[in-house]
Amino acid sequence: MRAAPTILHLDMDAFFAAAEQASKPSLRGKPVVVGGLGPRGVVATASYEARRFGVHSAMPMGQARRLAPNAAYLVPRFTFYRAISGQVMELLGRLSPLVEPLSLDEAFVDLEAGGVADDSASARAAGERLRRDILATTGLTGSVGLAGSKMLAKIASEEAKPDGLVLIEPGTERELLGPRSVRIIPGIGPATGEHLRRAGIVTVTDVVEAGEDELVRLLGRAHGSSLHQMALGHDDRPVVAERDAKSVSVEDTFDVDLHDRLRIRLEVERLAERCVARLRGSGHSGRTIVLKVRRYDFSTLTRSETLRGPTDDPVVVREAAGRLLELVDTTGGVRLLGVGVSGLADYTQEDLFAQAEAREAALGGEGEATGPAGPEEPDVAAAPAPPTATETAERRWAAGHDVRHAVYGAGWVQGSGLGRVTVRFEEPTSAPGRVRTFPVDDPDLSPSDPLPLVPGGETGAAA
Repeated sequence: MRAAPTILHLDMDAFFAAAEQASKPSLRGKPVVVGGLGPRGVVATASYEARRFGVHSAMPMGQARRLAPNAAYLVPRFTFYRAISGQVMELLGRLSPLVEPLSLDEAFVDLEAGGVADDSASARAAGERLRRDILATTGLTGSVGLAGSKMLAKIASEEAKPDGLVLIEPGTERELLGPRSVRIIPGIGPATGEHLRRAGIVTVTDVVEAGEDELVRLLGRAHGSSLHQMALGHDDRPVVAERDAKSVSVEDTFDVDLHDRLRIRLEVERLAERCVARLRGSGHSGRTIVLKVRRYDFSTLTRSETLRGPTDDPVVVREAAGRLLELVDTTGGVRLLGVGVSGLADYTQEDLFAQAEAREAALGGEGEATGPAGPEEPDVAAAPAPPTATETAERRWAAGHDVRHAVYGAGWVQGSGLGRVTVRFEEPTSAPGRVRTFPVDDPDLSPSDPLPLVPGGETGAAA
């Protein structure tokens, strides 16, 4: 624990959705949901306006549509987001040589190593300057936490959301953390939180009072000891530049063992979608798909499959996880499932991506309208018919992607169907634009690079 709050944590506010709102004037101030639009899609990011309806990341897209039927639903533009992330990371690099990216929109910075802060006043000044620079460079907002440790800096940035700065003075950690839920401590998820609640441990103060021995008994040596130290505010982890992630994974523990094979498969598919969302958020792809199954008797099995090259496509990961599940005997019940991707890289092999796109097209995963209710979701149990030429053309126009018309100029796809594509013509710096509809094969309409969010900016990477 440092004597000055010189560890900074930056978390961009609703990053994907905010980037879409900034590039599309007609969506500003309105609910926006970014994610997979197919029948098995999940939410990657929801704008703050959409969160008021209960929409959140990792939620099934069908549930999001029921909660916020009037929201705009857009497919992600990860190349666009990576371009903006690069601008933000460059600004962080000007503060310090020690920048630890956690994902496209989140990072730790050691201000002391950069020589820009050695006390509370200078740390706050650096944080406020960073927020101004991010807004001027990208047009987006970020929340900043400052503290003497990584754990507390992350907690502070969460408290600062949206578009704020919170500084935790060293020495006030116990007072700050004491009344908070145990879930505020990194690594305490729903399952562990519920396990502690059943033992009468609800707040951080309860964790401290329970003592290390009791926590070790409840959670095991490593987890119990770590939780006790963090509850005391002790966290000496350094900021590590060029953080080398080796894998990305998600898992769920179920209160009641799962026995139904179909339910187990559906849970694996949902975990695969969540895993890909996290994988893409970190800017990676991966070659090896891993399935983890903890059975009713606490025995844990893992199965893996290595692809010909790295992928970040949800269909590829979902199908691989499904194949791995077929290799596991779930008779007797399952209490935990997990899906992971390892062998990480920072690109996606083109031939695998093309194969996955073809499979996604067969499932109807793109080209849906962004209107108030959207189309009815197809019966996923039914075998899809081969796509017609018109359907294939429609899938070229993904909701939210950029286009250019020879007469009307730059715009973005609101949706497509029945051989038509609807486009709203507007630019990041213009007023909300008009909507026009064209045949999907209109020769004057073509996909386009996104325009920069800020005049003179460089976010016009291919989407």
